[in-house]
Amino acid sequence: MQKKEQLYEGKAKKVYATDEPDLVIVSYKDDATAGDGAKKGTIRDKGIVNNRLSNALMQKLEQEGVPTHFVQQLSDRETLVKKVDIIPLEVIVRNVAAGHFSLRMGVEEGTPFKQPILEFSYKNDELHDPFINHYYALALGLATQEEIDAITAYAFKVNEVLKAVLLQANIRLIDFKLEFGRLADGTVVLADEISPDTCRFWDATTGAHLDKDLFRRDLGGEEDAYQEVMRRLLG
Repeated sequence: MQKKEQLYEGKAKKVYATDEPDLVIVSYKDDATAGDGAKKGTIRDKGIVNNRLSNALMQKLEQEGVPTHFVQQLSDRETLVKKVDIIPLEVIVRNVAAGHFSLRMGVEEGTPFKQPILEFSYKNDELHDPFINHYYALALGLATQEEIDAITAYAFKVNEVLKAVLLQANIRLIDFKLEFGRLADGTVVLADEISPDTCRFWDATTGAHLDKDLFRRDLGGEEDAYQEVMRRLLG
């Protein structure tokens, strides 16, 4: 598979064309941002952790019936994936109150919910990813009802599978963000990544943060935490 020109560079990844029009190469960076990019830094080997973890979890989800963009890991930092048209929705699933939810709703961080919460945000950096519901998504043409139904079903399935996998590693899945994309034929698949960048992971015994909140909140120890999650899940 020949790597060709760079198509895109985001906060955490670069995307390259290949000699196959339906396949691209994603390259994971060590760059870290928080607060809509207001805080910038690096987390050593974050790209390696996120690439390897995300690929392992995507493959597990495929086995459980959730279609993903994953094709093949090429190296510690690079993965071959199906080219998708990203649906401009950030899909958030919450099991426990934390972060913006706690601030917005006045619910103490760490409070478990009676059932998982599904949230949508409009994926738009200039507007700071505003909170929307599915009526906004339909009215603005961001997604069809069929796509929203598929995304909703997949998001809850991802939650169910990840909670079980993580608990075996003594990690609680607090909340996480997903992105979905359309393949050339319109099929909706899980895209982007599943990592300590996009999920809140807490140690199930101590409640210690094992995710990007360590960087966001200047708590320190983020490099060790990322490595610890990889060690527990991948050995």
